[in-house]
Amino acid sequence: MVTSPEVDAYLASAPEPQRSTLTTLRATLAALLPEAEEGISYGLPAFKVNGKGVAGYGYYAGHCTYVPMSGSVTAELAAELADYTTTKGAVSFAVDEPLPADLVKRLVDARLAEIDRSKRR
Repeated sequence: MVTSPEVDAYLASAPEPQRSTLTTLRATLAALLPEAEEGISYGLPAFKVNGKGVAGYGYYAGHCTYVPMSGSVTAELAAELADYTTTKGAVSFAVDEPLPADLVKRLVDARLAEIDRSKRR
């Protein structure tokens, strides 16, 4: 994976502890998606596979956010996300505690499966 200067700049602008938390998330996503393209999508760092958004993330003053680039992934994994605040398109988590790598893997896998299903229609 080639890193993105825009993503580097986004993370450099983040305050601590958000920067460290999101840097950890970025590394997890890069390991899960080695063929992905990294860039900015909808104003947030994101990973795309074959032009399709798979995962995005960002920071705010009181929380960090994971964006599954889908309106159905959070509902599909609702039981596993019960400890987090979720919306149809985002998962909020603590500024100083990255999402567990196994949860990120399930989120990524769910999105990749959704993309695969849409290709077969």
